[in-house]
Parts: sequence; C-alpha cells; structure tokens
Amino acid sequence: MKKEILIKFGNKVRERRAELGLSQEELASRAGVHRTYIGMIERAEKNITLGNIEKIGRALKLNLDDLMQNL
Repeated sequence: MKKEILIKFGNKVRERRAELGLSQEELASRAGVHRTYIGMIERAEKNITLGNIEKIGRALKLNLDDLMQNL
C-alpha cells in the first residue's frame, strides 16, 4: 500500500503543474530531474528526497511551506 503522504504530495505536484500549463517533461527540465521521475512522483511510486522536493518546488514557483502545506 502506498503511503498517504506520497499520494498527497504527488497530487499536489500534478495539480500545480497543470495550473502552470506544464508537461511532465517541462517540469522535469526546470527542476533538473528526469522526465520519468516526475511521473513516478505524481503516481506516488518514489519516496522523494528533500533536495528534489526543493528543486521541484522552485520549478513550480512554490516555496517549501506552500508545497508541503496540508500533507
């Protein structure tokens, strides 16, 4: 069973990415991670590191507080 926090985080990334009109590939490029990594995060298949949370947050134009809020 997937951890609830990974599901919530993945959903938040997907929703924000959609708000910005970004593809997974565009978000990955902005964050400096591989395209498939974004998909894995959105599907809660990866336990993301703090460093990558920060990179993705910057790419989504969110500070860490906003990105982690309500998880």
